[in-house]
Amino acid sequence: MSQSVVCVHVWISGRVQGVGYRYSAKAQANILGLTGWVRNLLDGRVEAVFQGDRAQVEAMLRWCHQGPLSAKVNQVIVNDEAPQGFEGFEIRR
Repeated sequence: MSQSVVCVHVWISGRVQGVGYRYSAKAQANILGLTGWVRNLLDGRVEAVFQGDRAQVEAMLRWCHQGPLSAKVNQVIVNDEAPQGFEGFEIRR
């Protein structure tokens, strides 16, 4: 893996479930060429892991603060992680 590859683990809170957040995140990640996954949590948050070039991951994190039009994001928590061997980007259940 390239040294420019970064991986972040993200938790998004607010009105982020039932508004297409996961599907929009997958579409945005695909546009940016990122790998990883996204899922809803039982506590109402969305959890995701984004991996790719630093600039693209940073663009995705900026998107996470807005999300789709009907979302209202209150908080985005980001933890750096070691890059993993993801293939593609998936929505997890």
